[in-house]
Amino acid sequence: MIVFVSSVKLKYSFCLVNRTKSTFGQSHDPLLRTTQTGFILWRLHRKGRMKFLELFGRLKSVVIGMIHVKALPGSPLGSLKMSEISEAACREAAIYRDAGVDGLIVENMHDVPYSLSAGPEVSACMTAICCSVRAACPSLPIGAQILTAANQQALAVALASGLDFIRAEAFVFAHVADEGLLNAGAGELLRYRKQIGAEHVQIFTDIKKKHSSHALTSDVSVAETARAAEFFLSDGVIITGAATGLQADPEELRDVSQSVGIPVLIGSGVTYDNVESYLDANAMIVGSHFKLGGHWANEVDPQQVKRFMGKIRKLRQ
Repeated sequence: MIVFVSSVKLKYSFCLVNRTKSTFGQSHDPLLRTTQTGFILWRLHRKGRMKFLELFGRLKSVVIGMIHVKALPGSPLGSLKMSEISEAACREAAIYRDAGVDGLIVENMHDVPYSLSAGPEVSACMTAICCSVRAACPSLPIGAQILTAANQQALAVALASGLDFIRAEAFVFAHVADEGLLNAGAGELLRYRKQIGAEHVQIFTDIKKKHSSHALTSDVSVAETARAAEFFLSDGVIITGAATGLQADPEELRDVSQSVGIPVLIGSGVTYDNVESYLDANAMIVGSHFKLGGHWANEVDPQQVKRFMGKIRKLRQ
């Protein structure tokens, strides 16, 4: 069945209704079901919410810890053997696991400067590392991200190593990142996921992402960008601050949460002191705050992770 929609405004109209904060997108369900296109998308998003719940065991305040793997072979800063890189990643995974975090993301953050075309060695190395992390944390939800915007490679790595989700850049709307111009790739990415049989791997997508200029889409709000990602079948959207470690705008969290029916994640800047501002997010991806000195490139600080998770457990009660 093919459904033709005549305008962008109508295209997103199924998700323009107000939502209550406590129902995680349920208040707009009756409106969604009044149109054929809306009914199809309502079914997909309802399934998506269930997938998130089944993966993490909760719908709000999920904490995902970042594993920034050491520079890989072939990158300018690469100096370690693969065994050393994998061992370091597994040590950090164990710290997160023992502190009670809800999930992990494995990312090649140390591979600076990032390339717009990740080589085959990146996929091979990330697969080996992710397999080791999966073995260290067999029951923990784990995702992958490969910079820059190597979303198809991340999907392949996730499939090969038994991971549960990826974090994807450049899903909807073009933008200029510090690596260059990134075009939207939702169509290619979801078709690739279908082709390789990885539809069980969820795709959480950055919108108006950090380290980027969004002058090209200055007339498109964060909420509208989120609605576009939802329409293009994202499994969840990620809101960030301007750079790694910088706080996301709590107002944007409220606006986006009231505009879409898919999970909304915070992708930067969450700390022990400001976590109360983000409890309504479906998940918080925490990296810099869990590191020694609060800097992303340092080792994970076990005491900082335990302290943060202790506060989260109290706030969840």
